[in-house]
Amino acid sequence: MTRRQRAAERLWFGSGEVARRLAGRTADWVRKGPTRTHRVVRILLVLLGLYVAARIVRAAPTLMWAITAVWCWCVARASRPTEEIAEGAAPEVEPDAAPGPDAVRTLLVGLIGDRPGVHLSTVLAHLQKQGHGQGWSMADLRARLEAAGVPVRRSVKVARRVAYGVHRDDLTAPSPQPAEETAA
Repeated sequence: MTRRQRAAERLWFGSGEVARRLAGRTADWVRKGPTRTHRVVRILLVLLGLYVAARIVRAAPTLMWAITAVWCWCVARASRPTEEIAEGAAPEVEPDAAPGPDAVRTLLVGLIGDRPGVHLSTVLAHLQKQGHGQGWSMADLRARLEAAGVPVRRSVKVARRVAYGVHRDDLTAPSPQPAEETAA
């Protein structure tokens, strides 16, 4: 792979990463509005900001050079190392290095917080944000959770939405006593 091709690959992957981060942060900010009215106002503020930015760029097109330079700098910081791109491989993650059931439960309890449960889509998004579970589908995550001994329910209601997820009661259930202790 030539030097120009590597630079193009870095620009491509870095741009995707920066766009995902920017979209994720914006969506999180909108979602964290305390009421529906606040969330609508935040959406309108985002749209107004985009409109004003477009108007400024139309009024002063040379400003795009500065915006492009800032974008490329952010992309360079977010892109994968050149060696990794040159090899065409994702970062190495050992498939056998699966976390133990306690680590999985700790992660799920943290994601549940004070809600009644957590949807699998939220768990998968969190894992992928942390660099794990790339390429997993919801069925893959569900199978891995069930293999780790975490029961997955078909209908967990969180934030007025019902989907596959893990319910708080399933995580805090006491572990069964060994047969020797119950016979005594």
